[in-house]
Amino acid sequence: MQIYLSRLLLMVTRTALRVSGVMFWILVYTAALLSAASYIPDFMRLVVRRPFRFFYWAPLKTAPHCLMSSTHGQHGYIRIKHSGIRFHYVASGDKGSPLMLLLHGFPENWYSWRYQLDEFSNGYRTVAVDLRGFGSSDAPPDLRDYKIETLLQDVQDLILGLGYTSCVLVGHDWGGTLAWTFSVRYSHMVTRLIVMNAPHPSAFHDYVLLHPSQLFLSRYVFLFQLPILPEILLSMCDFEHIRRPLTDPTLGIQNKERKLNKEETDAFLYYISQKGALTPPLNYYRNIFG
Repeated sequence: MQIYLSRLLLMVTRTALRVSGVMFWILVYTAALLSAASYIPDFMRLVVRRPFRFFYWAPLKTAPHCLMSSTHGQHGYIRIKHSGIRFHYVASGDKGSPLMLLLHGFPENWYSWRYQLDEFSNGYRTVAVDLRGFGSSDAPPDLRDYKIETLLQDVQDLILGLGYTSCVLVGHDWGGTLAWTFSVRYSHMVTRLIVMNAPHPSAFHDYVLLHPSQLFLSRYVFLFQLPILPEILLSMCDFEHIRRPLTDPTLGIQNKERKLNKEETDAFLYYISQKGALTPPLNYYRNIFG
């Protein structure tokens, strides 16, 4: 009798978990569709402003010189232990100095850290890496290749592969999220932590519970759960929604001396303008709820 009761309870529990899982994803994709609908006015404005270029986008044929130059450090590649993924990085400073590892955000690459490569190379071995799926690093096609556990393993393998056991870890945006989480799980490998534009995941969770309006401001996270549509929307008008935050007088860099010229802007657009290159970075977001 006890065996049958145990089996019944197990069956009920499994059924409840499956139903709750289905309901969870229904909520996620409902939020994704609502998020997509909320962006319709933005895209209508694009249609009005640039009616003949709305569905136009083309890959940049030549990488800008600044992206390939050794002005800010030496370019290199490293194939890491667990996954075999090949990572591109730019390094500056003496190899005997402590490691400062720089993790960029979405949808960027190592070039975001050019000033830090110059500034901190006197006291550190400063390394700016193209994260998995970005820049010149390998971009595996499977969605599961971008789970948070896999990305954290990348960071650990990079530190060890560069010949160190610990580092000063610096992250921005998605790189900041990885830095927060890595510093918790691998605290013995982080001597200092510097994070920009990425709240601690627990703090963000608590803030959203107290300020639901933040969900609306972060609705793009739900939009990015959808297949294909985010790639199309981000590509429209020759990558307008990626270009604008970089160059817009209001949204872009306010310091006149630091405003991006065309070559620098192209450094951020070159890789993601290539065919299929937006999908791997978006897969970071598509694994958030997994």
